[in-house]
Amino acid sequence: MRKVLLPLVAATALMPILPSHSAAAELTLDRLFQSPSLAGPTPRKPTLSPDGRLVTLLRNRADEKDRFDLWAIDAASGTARMLVDSAKIGSGAEVSEEEKMRRERLRIAGTKGITDYAWAPDGQSILVPIDGDLYLAGLDGKVRRMTESAATEIDAKVSPKGRSLSFLRDQNLYVVDLASGAEKPLTEDGGGTLSWGAAEFVAQEEMHRFTGYWWSPDDRYLAVARVDESPVAIVTRAAIGAEGTKVVEQRYPAAGTKNAIVDLYLFRPDGSGRVKADLGTDPDVYLTRVDWAKDGNSLFVQRMSRDQKRLDVLRVDAATGASTILFSETAPTWVNLHSNFRPLSDGSLIWSSERSGFSHLYRWKAGEWTQLTKGNWAVEEVTAIDEKAHRIYFTGTAETPIEQQLYWVRYDRAAQPVRVTEAGWWNAVAMDDKATRALVTRSNPGQPGQVYLADTAGKRLAWIEQNALGADHPYAPYLPSHVAPVFGTIAGPDGSDLHYRMLSPPREPGKRYPVFVHVYGGPHGQLVTRAWYRDLPLEQYLVDQGWIVFTLDNRGTNGRGTTFENAIYHAMGGAEVEDQLAGLAWLKRQDFVDPGKVSVMGWSYGGYMTLKLLEQAPGAFAAGVAVAPVTRWELYDTFYTERYLGNPATDPKPYETSGALEQSSRIADPLLIVHGMADDNVVFENSTALIAKLQREKKPFELMVYPGGTHAIAGEGPQTHVWQTITGFLDRTVKEKAAE
Repeated sequence: MRKVLLPLVAATALMPILPSHSAAAELTLDRLFQSPSLAGPTPRKPTLSPDGRLVTLLRNRADEKDRFDLWAIDAASGTARMLVDSAKIGSGAEVSEEEKMRRERLRIAGTKGITDYAWAPDGQSILVPIDGDLYLAGLDGKVRRMTESAATEIDAKVSPKGRSLSFLRDQNLYVVDLASGAEKPLTEDGGGTLSWGAAEFVAQEEMHRFTGYWWSPDDRYLAVARVDESPVAIVTRAAIGAEGTKVVEQRYPAAGTKNAIVDLYLFRPDGSGRVKADLGTDPDVYLTRVDWAKDGNSLFVQRMSRDQKRLDVLRVDAATGASTILFSETAPTWVNLHSNFRPLSDGSLIWSSERSGFSHLYRWKAGEWTQLTKGNWAVEEVTAIDEKAHRIYFTGTAETPIEQQLYWVRYDRAAQPVRVTEAGWWNAVAMDDKATRALVTRSNPGQPGQVYLADTAGKRLAWIEQNALGADHPYAPYLPSHVAPVFGTIAGPDGSDLHYRMLSPPREPGKRYPVFVHVYGGPHGQLVTRAWYRDLPLEQYLVDQGWIVFTLDNRGTNGRGTTFENAIYHAMGGAEVEDQLAGLAWLKRQDFVDPGKVSVMGWSYGGYMTLKLLEQAPGAFAAGVAVAPVTRWELYDTFYTERYLGNPATDPKPYETSGALEQSSRIADPLLIVHGMADDNVVFENSTALIAKLQREKKPFELMVYPGGTHAIAGEGPQTHVWQTITGFLDRTVKEKAAE
């Protein structure tokens, strides 16, 4: 059944009461990217201390929104204090290129100060990396420097029993005895194409595995990945900067080419007793996840086939490296990775699977499966398990795919999930290991991110960051013109309900408005959520300039089950384009939309979608903007691209039909191409290939490139310039276009 558009009053009912102001200040492009952030304080990595008394987080500065310091907040009183001032402790030294790329993969490129931290298991100190060196911060405010070297120490960890500090340096794994301070390399042959303990490129970029070594829970063993990149082809790319061009030779596993060889070894913290884990006879597989059993005698390894249609969960003996297959997941298209594997003390396991068509929780015990949740909705992430109460806490979308909530369900008997968090919000949750308290980070379109401490029933115990929209909030001057997004669904070409979000200026009867369609459309790219999303202030700026802003989640995006998601299998640029064009047709039927002034803009996969939309429907859009677009999928990496399109070395046809170059001659509408000239993710060659082909075809287009710009084109100046360029282009080609 087709759902009707949610009335504006229903959307507004979810908004908090906002302070009144006599008149709105003008929201400018310059202000969007300046400090302080319009979203207010945006803490990162809220974490409960091991004893639950403190909450720690990384808080950005009001005068420098990209610099983060470490703060501690008393969970009982709410009293906050800065534990580590990054400006006082940091040396200002530049981190290594490896660490820069690691931050790019973590999507924290451009951040300064403290980018990560970890509690010591005894709860008496916190490990803090700053400017390439490592520090231990005490709760008394004293900071002990642990390393001082020209090299950058990365991926540092305090061992579970607190005896050792480990880190990677110059592609080798080191361990420091915390009692004596003695430092020892556990590997010494790392260098060149060989590294120990690091996650290879595709693990970081595509698998969300950012480490390559794992401590056993009793400190007896380390499981360490050995990565040999020698089979990976060298790709030469030009990193074009403002003061010159560097030719970068990068080992990059492009689709259809060889991957790195990844082996797993186990050894003791002194480096002795090294054995190789048996991961099978096929070297062309992916090491996707590693988890230790609670007794530390074995570990569980997830091994995925190159075509990603099979995922095996292995049990590996820590002393010998011998392995057995516990169970496997298979799919005719692909198996989605997750991090919901949880071993229990009784030897059973908690696991999530899409075998029913939606991601749901299961318990595996002695080879038998019990399904714990079910329905046409998705379990997202297991947050914690309370083994005494036999409860699993998890986030999911049981009520609606546009809200994420915290739930719990029993795993010892059949029961319905119980929702913990409040409806009307998008929630992310972190809990302590024993599942006694929850740190909830929430937002909705009328309230930027808040963090609070709650009990297991959802009762708020203390604000960690209330971020109230009071008169002193950075966004307060712009509240009078703030509009509530309207959410609704339209019927897709296959009958699916397609969720959309729309922001509109106050509409005058009989007046028609230009539309800015913001598209992404790619896998795991859900945009329509009841959250204060990153681009909301930018979209509010566009509304202030007279635009209606429209966003639709098409087939191929996540959270709607395998049938909805798998529509793009071996056919990228097909179902997504059909759905977006259905959204365009719906827009043009609205009496408040100027059908001749609908534009489309997207970044990355969204840039690819912009090109495909202009190619498939010439004249349907008034203009398009493609930022960092993928144009040739052969240029993208193995793990991502082969999951959806297969291996081009054996079947190139899906790549030919899914690319954005083959039909570029069909583009007939004004087009702006934007790209960073040092992008190592969607490499600049994607745009240069398109530029050259459009020139051969005598097709006009506009171009803006950013010397030194990576995929995000980060920084206040470049970001402001990007949007000055985009809005200027759309003003000329769409808003100022004569009525038809």
